[in-house]
Order: sequence, then C-alpha cells, then structure tokens
Amino acid sequence: MRSFQLYISKIWFKGASSCAFSFVLLMTFLFSQESFSQEAKKDSVKRPKIGLVLSGGGAKGFAHIGVLKVLEEAGIKIDYIGGTSMGSVIGGLYASGYNASQIDSIFKKTNFDELINDYIPRSSKNFYGKKNDELYAVVLPFSNFRIGIPEALSKGMYNYNLLSSLTRNVRHVRDFNKLPTPFLCIGTNIETGEEVLLNKGNLVQAMMASAAFPSLFTPVEIDGNLLVDGGVVNNYPIQEVRNLGADIIIGVDVQDDLLKRKNLKNATRILVQITNLQSIEKMKNKRKDTDIYIKPDIRDFGVISFDRGEEIIRKGEEAAFAVYEKLKTLTDESNFYKKPKLKLASDTLHIQDINTDKLENYTKEYIRGKLRFKPGSTITYDGLKAGINNLNATQNFSTISYCLQPDGDKDDLDLVLRENPTQTYLKLGLHYDGLYKSAVLLNLTHKKTFLKNDVTSLDIILGDNFRYDFNYYVENGFNISFGFRSRLNQFNRNVTTSLSGVLKENPNVNLINVDFMDITNQAYFQTIFVQKFLMGGGLEYKYLKISSPTLTNEDNTIEKSNYFSAFAYLKYDSLDEKYYPSSGLYFSTDLQTYMASSDYTNQFKPFSIAKAEVSIVRPLFKKATIKFGTDAGFNIGSDSVPFFDFIFGGYGYNKINNFNYFYGYDFLSIAGNSYIKADINIDYEIFKKNHINVSANFANLGDDIFSSVDWVSMPKYTGYAVGYGLETIIGPIEVKQSWSPEMSKSFTWFSIGFQF
Repeated sequence: MRSFQLYISKIWFKGASSCAFSFVLLMTFLFSQESFSQEAKKDSVKRPKIGLVLSGGGAKGFAHIGVLKVLEEAGIKIDYIGGTSMGSVIGGLYASGYNASQIDSIFKKTNFDELINDYIPRSSKNFYGKKNDELYAVVLPFSNFRIGIPEALSKGMYNYNLLSSLTRNVRHVRDFNKLPTPFLCIGTNIETGEEVLLNKGNLVQAMMASAAFPSLFTPVEIDGNLLVDGGVVNNYPIQEVRNLGADIIIGVDVQDDLLKRKNLKNATRILVQITNLQSIEKMKNKRKDTDIYIKPDIRDFGVISFDRGEEIIRKGEEAAFAVYEKLKTLTDESNFYKKPKLKLASDTLHIQDINTDKLENYTKEYIRGKLRFKPGSTITYDGLKAGINNLNATQNFSTISYCLQPDGDKDDLDLVLRENPTQTYLKLGLHYDGLYKSAVLLNLTHKKTFLKNDVTSLDIILGDNFRYDFNYYVENGFNISFGFRSRLNQFNRNVTTSLSGVLKENPNVNLINVDFMDITNQAYFQTIFVQKFLMGGGLEYKYLKISSPTLTNEDNTIEKSNYFSAFAYLKYDSLDEKYYPSSGLYFSTDLQTYMASSDYTNQFKPFSIAKAEVSIVRPLFKKATIKFGTDAGFNIGSDSVPFFDFIFGGYGYNKINNFNYFYGYDFLSIAGNSYIKADINIDYEIFKKNHINVSANFANLGDDIFSSVDWVSMPKYTGYAVGYGLETIIGPIEVKQSWSPEMSKSFTWFSIGFQF
C-alpha cells in the first residue's frame, strides 16, 4: 500500500496533463476491479453448487418426493445428491434424470406388498413347479436329519427388476459422477460394521445394497463386501456430498426419533430403534452443518407404511414449504431451473452374450432354458424380468443379480448366481374333502440326487386313505427334459355303478359302495414348445383294483388288472393363481392309448381316450372375476373298459384318471364314455382373502354321444353352487352349497387346504 502511495506522488509531480491522464487510468483500474469483484460475488450468490442429502426411513422416505416437488417449484437445480436406504432409491432415480412428478407416478404405480414379499408371478414357475408349489403349507430346510428354520429374507428381485427397467437410460454408467446429477449412496459392511461409499459400479446394485434393510432383505455382495442398509452407520451422508463440491446443503431427515418402551412392540420397530441409537446422536451435529434442514412431521407413520404413501408425500411438501423463503434465496428469475421430464430410452434389448460363472449343480443350458432367451436374442425389459423371475422361482439360488454391459450397439447380460446351499427340504400340508377325507401330507424333496438339474420328491399322505406320490424330474432347459412318477390313490365311497362295470343285473341300482385303488407309474419326456406350451409324452403302467363289500363273489372283486399305455399331452397355463385367479388362460389336451392289459374281466380290447380343456379368466369389475370353461372327451375304438369312463360329481378333491367336478351331483355319481361340458364361475373378493362365488355347469354325458347330434342338444345334466372361500396359509378353506334341477336333494361340500 505504501509503495502504491509513492507511485501516486511521483505521478503528481509530472505536470497537470500527465496527472490528469494518470488519474483517469487509476480511476478506470479501480472501478473495473471493484466491478469485477461485485460481479463475481453476484455470480457466486446467484449460482452456488447445491447438494441434496436424503436420509433413510423406509416408507417415510416418500416424504423426499414431496420435498423434491417443492424444490422444483422454487426453481432450484440440484448439483449433487447423496442418499441412504430409501433416500438412495429416490435420490438415484432423481440423479438418473427423472423429475419429481415422474418419481411420484412411479411410486404410486408400485405394488409395495409384492415388493416386500418379493412376489414371483405364477407364470414364472414351470409346470412341475406350479404343481408342487401349490401343495404345501410349510417348507423347512432339512439336513443331516435336522430341521432348520426357513429363510425369511427376501432376495429383493422384484425391486431389482423394477429399478433395472427404470434406470435403463444410464445402464452403462459405471461412475456415478457421470450420471445426469452426480450421486452417491452409503452401505454397511455387515461383517466389519464399516461404512462403504458407493459411487461407482452398477447403480441398481448400489441402491439395492444401501436399502437392504436387515431382517427383511438379504445382504448384497459388491466387490467382495457383504452390504446391508447404510442407515446402520451413516443415515445422513452430508460430508460425503460436501466432498463432491457442494457449497450449500439441503438436507431431508425422515428417520425416526427414539421410541418409548410402550411403542417397542414388534421386531421391525426394535430393529429400527437399534439402528437409530447411534444415528440420532450423530444427527445432532450433522443438523448444525446443514444449511437448509427439512424435517417432515411423520411421527404417525412407520417404515412399512407404504399404503399411506400419498399422505407421507404431502408431509414432505408441507415441511419444504415451511422453509420456502430460505429456498427462494438460492435462486432468482435469472437462474430459475425447471427440470424436464426424462424421456425413457427404448425398452428393447439386443442381448449379444449371456455370461455366468460356472455352477456346480446346474448347467448353462438349464440357466438359458429358464431365461427363455439365448445369446443373440432381442427382448424387452419385461422379457428380461420374466427370465429372472423364472430363475428366482426355482428357489435354487440364494443370490441373483445381473448387469447389462455394453457390447458395441448391443448388450451382454452378466449374471451373478449363488447356488442355494440347502438341497433338502421337508414340506407339510393339510387337506380335507368329501372323497379322500382328512389327510396330512409329508414331503421330502432333494435336489441333485443323481444328475445336475434334477429334483426328487416324495409325498406321503396319511389319514383316512393312505396315498403316496413319488417324482423324479430332470430339467434341461430348451433341450428335452425327462422324469419318472409313481403314485397311489385309494378311497372308499358310494360311486356310480359305471365304475363297477359288472352290475348289470339290477338296473335300478345307481350307486355302489366300492374300495378303489389306483397305482400308476409313468416315464415321460417333455419340452417347451414355442416358449409357451408344455409338450410331452411317455409310457404308463397302471394297476387298478376295485372291490365292493356288496358283491357276493368270493373276494368281492370287480376289477384287478394291469394296463399298459402310451400318452401324449400339450398344455398351456397363464393363470395368475390356481384357486382364485383374476386373469389368464388354461389349455390342456391329452391322448392316451391303452395297448395291453392283464384283463381280469376278459373283455379288454385296445382303445384310446382323447380329452381337451380350455378355461379363460377375466376381471369383471374391481375385485370380481369371471371364469368361462369348456372341456370334452371321448373314447376311440373299443368301449370294453368302463373303469376309464368319464366320471363326474362333487368338488374339492384331487382329480385323477377321468374323474371331474360337477356341481349338483354327488361325488363320482354320473358317467359315460364321452362328454362335453361348459361351466361359468363368478368370484368376488368381499374383503382381503375372503371370497364369495356363484357357479353353474352344464353337460351332455353318456355313451358315444358324438356318434349323433345328441351332444349339441339341451344339456342332460345341469348344476349350480354358491360358495364362500378363505385363503389361508394351508390353502383355501371352502364351503359350497350345490343343487341340480334334476336331483331331489342338494349337497354341501367342505374342502380344506391345498388339493392333493
């Protein structure tokens, strides 16, 4: 400063003109410096770098959406985002390009019951899986003759698939600083308790790890670290966002305050309380470092209050509006920012290659068969989701994750699969119906018994009628799969005389009490046809024994023969549920040729039986569905074996051979060697898992009805039913009242549990 004053003095003594000129230069210099400084200061005030911190809090994190809406209304551009748990999910979506209204729409459309329960659609299960997964009420790990505890943790595949589709625009970004808005999130190393900063890699995997709430979702493995919810160690990553370059921090805190003793009444709240013990103390200092702190009033909501999402979003809006004046100081008309809607990229994927680690128990063909697409395929994200669900439905993998890697203008699918270490399961079920009576089902299932991709299952059914069902199945994906099945069914019941076949001396007798036993052994092969239909065939050996105490012959035997046959089938099943479907189509056609018999009755001649069934289910209105069905069957060739006639009546039992339900008639009380039938059912879910329904069926049933026009005449048999059903852990509990105009009495049927 002193040298500057000396410089001025020297100028002064140089003369008037020189002084005036120097004075002008000096003023110009000082003015320009001051103007530049003010302009720089103005720019600094006008456009600071703004970081947004979003804490975790489960469903309470919906409040973040409300806050984002208000930030956008204030015209604030977010330069950096950091989040934990639910904050990482919402923050990750915002960082990938979505605006607040789009995220709001996404969460309103999401079924959080399915997300939490990691819902696997029935369509993802193969035909073998559909049959077996709809029998058992309890499934327990079983090893070394010791029963384990079922794994309650969700793999989170529903969420993984959803986020993968939503973040398709940035699926190749591996550095989160290169997202439309730089982003980071926090995970917790469950083995060491250390905080893990997630700012590189697979965005979906990072969000999943940060949101992997302990006891609800399985840990996520990233770079060798086993990660769970970041809220355990850092639920408010303010310093990490400052390190990105943020000048001003806007923080949204949705974590719980500590609860009193009277409110700690369930496991979820206790786990949240444990997590909060440290994070709330840390939050005191972090709150001081937050420039604009937003704390929505969400005390009345819990971490799983997903059904109250709209209320929570409004709470976020209210909290943000409470500091709206502070927010407006961060912007003005000259830098007002309106975030545009993200234009989603095409959901079409061109899969160049499919990469997986070598598996011990499952082949590459098995994996690709489950995916239902091969390298070189063009699929959609829905197709990718369906393939991943198919893998998940097998329960053969404890961990499933995937990543789409760029390969020119196409994608490689990198799959990470961890085989389920549990290979043996003990399964239990209960059932009651009017034909087989009460039954307890014990099942032992073992995987990789002899070959890769195989499963062995044995059902032992104890109760009024002992039964068993043994299955061995090897699934080979797109290649031919094969299996073996052996089952025993038996019951005692008054049934149609057609099942006896020999009671012709008394035409006035319509029903006869019989002891029925059927042992069937099948060897079969099958494959997927055009990726939708199950097509197969095989050979069958059947032993059929029917006896009646009302007969006068020496051993009361009606039938005691062995039968050898070949069979073929084609099936399609897209019903979303077996017992109370709301949509879908079922189709089945079978052809069976009986070639030889030990012929106890000395009447056997080779013959064939063909049958087909179609049913379609559609929503009628909210919570109401309508089901239309039709089926038909006939014999080809000799009618020498009445024991294989189509036998109708009753409801709720496991259908074998050619037995079938028919409202209005008692169990197995009408029969013929050919038939055509139509039925309609309207079901209404009066409240969750409680159903009322009305049903009607019509049939022409008799001998050789297709040899004339009798089959298109008015139905010979009609029946109706009204019922109530309750979905329970052991299966549906149903009661039906049934009647027919042709019958003098009505019938009440009870059915409890899954049908077996």
